[in-house]
Amino acid sequence: MALKLGARHDLFSLTLFITVAELGSIARAAKRHNLAASAASKRISELERSIGAPLLYRQRRGVELTPAGQELLEHAHNIRQSLATMEVSMGAHVDGTQGTIRVVANTSSITQFLPEDLAAFVREHPDLRIQLIEQTSADILDAVRSGETELGIYSGFTDAPGVQSVLYRRDTLVIAAPSDHRIAGFEKVTFADVLSEDFVALQQGSSIQHHLERQAYELNSQIRTRVEVMSFDGVRRMVQARLGIAILPLGAVEPYLEGTDIVMIPIEEDWARRELRIAMRDRDSITVQSRALLKFLAPSVEW
Repeated sequence: MALKLGARHDLFSLTLFITVAELGSIARAAKRHNLAASAASKRISELERSIGAPLLYRQRRGVELTPAGQELLEHAHNIRQSLATMEVSMGAHVDGTQGTIRVVANTSSITQFLPEDLAAFVREHPDLRIQLIEQTSADILDAVRSGETELGIYSGFTDAPGVQSVLYRRDTLVIAAPSDHRIAGFEKVTFADVLSEDFVALQQGSSIQHHLERQAYELNSQIRTRVEVMSFDGVRRMVQARLGIAILPLGAVEPYLEGTDIVMIPIEEDWARRELRIAMRDRDSITVQSRALLKFLAPSVEW
């Protein structure tokens, strides 16, 4: 049987038709669905007109399916099963067990903490997919405010008007220097101690770089940038090549010291300790999936 292309069959009429086929009676099917027998009969007749073929043999003691009715019954069962599958699948999105979570994060969080944290989260939620994008803190906050992402992990050095945020992690800035540099043997240094040195700097737009420039300005000085690169790895390689010293998060230096000609020196400044924060426009309106990740990454936050 070939159904007319473009024919529209409402779901209730198909459900009613299945009941008619099961019970062999329009009247009994109508009663089950709390319909008048005449209303049920009209719906079946409209279904026949839309298909263009009789579906039932109407007899004194009930009805039987025509060949067209037999084929429609098979299709109707398939449709009902597909709907049930759809409800289960979509219900998984509603209860947060499936779906995709878009996270935009800065280099510091991706380099130091997120790989292990996201891996642990995915182990607990295997049907959730994480889409992780790396951006600068300023761009991350713009993405949160515009609704491009629900969750953004950014540096606490960056002003964040127009968003809500919770603490994710704390980290410490340190100096990376060549092992034969004049400050290599120092136990700690102040920023003023090193401002006369050549620096390997992060790209413009980096929250760390912006913060350092502001601190230099407070000391009536400026950073002598010799090389500017895009990544922590690039900074470390330039330092190892003796093109300057650099200020990076501890987690971007300490694990890479072995086997290199780089040393790490603590910075004796209050501003060398910073927060990484998770931003969102409105914590109460984020999706169930994003809420699950937020709770996982910030377990100490009260909900």
